[in-house]
Amino acid sequence: MAGTIRQIAQLAGVSRGTVDRALNRRGRISPEVAERIWKIAEELDYHPGQKRRVSEESKTQEIRIGVITQMAESSFMIQIHQGIRDIERELKERGVALCVRDLISVNEEEQLKAIEELDQKNIAALAIMPVESEGVRRRLNRLTEERNIPVVTFNSDIVGTGRSCFVGLDNRKSGSTAAGLMGMLTRGAGKILIITGSFTNSVNGLRVEGFVDEVKRSFPGMELLGVQSSSGDSKEVEQIIVSTMEREPDLAGIFVACMGQSGVSAAFDRMKPGKRPYVIVYDLTLENVEALKKGYFDFVLDQEGYMQGYRAVRRLYEYLIRRRELQPEMMFTDIKIITRYNLP
Repeated sequence: MAGTIRQIAQLAGVSRGTVDRALNRRGRISPEVAERIWKIAEELDYHPGQKRRVSEESKTQEIRIGVITQMAESSFMIQIHQGIRDIERELKERGVALCVRDLISVNEEEQLKAIEELDQKNIAALAIMPVESEGVRRRLNRLTEERNIPVVTFNSDIVGTGRSCFVGLDNRKSGSTAAGLMGMLTRGAGKILIITGSFTNSVNGLRVEGFVDEVKRSFPGMELLGVQSSSGDSKEVEQIIVSTMEREPDLAGIFVACMGQSGVSAAFDRMKPGKRPYVIVYDLTLENVEALKKGYFDFVLDQEGYMQGYRAVRRLYEYLIRRRELQPEMMFTDIKIITRYNLP
């Protein structure tokens, strides 16, 4: 059950009148007090004037928020989809509908088509995992500049657009974190293989940049064997690792910045090394949990996919209904370091 003004006032230590002014942005009130009130209201799921505004607008036109994902069948997307489904159920009760387009690949043309379809449905806002391309960039700018439609990116970002906010992992920092972990595992020495994915997804590039920069800065004794590109397919990842281990039997570490992590386990099963290289991958999927338990991986970096899907849509809803500004520009989720010993 949603909270009340009285409950908010008690928790914030202010009068009900102060709460009313803060939530409805009337009168004079200090920014610190206003922020405290808004935070408590959000925790209690209180929405000022929400029912009145939604019912009035729904008489003329349903409020629609568009959502576009990519790589929809990938295991790491399960958490993101769950977050989207949960916020969809919440908003449905409040007269707001989600128009979701789950794209299978990372494809510019497919994404442009999806954006056009949602634009034709008169969406009031858009949450999107963008493909890094000039065509998508131009189309998003048309939405924000010509149609005045707020856009929030999540999981992946795109520069040079009028998007209001990004919700997701600080991927460059996560890459730096991975390098630090690899440095501790290898004691700052040895040959390291980096495997990345599609260049049309900015996530992979940022992770690799963060990893490489941190190695150069902090671990001069580590030798990077270059960056091997894959489509994120496990068979490709397997073959890259097998080929590298055949050439470099003393390989010390493997950093996989993309999907296809099960290829690591398959490669080790094929090569049967006496001492396997240290391995760091992303995303707490069921497959990766099993690989951790069986000793194929050392660390999994989780990016809180559920919160990415949930928060991206929630922020747009708060902007449309509560007129809460889409700030901060970068809403980073936590970088969670998971081992076989602290599995949730």
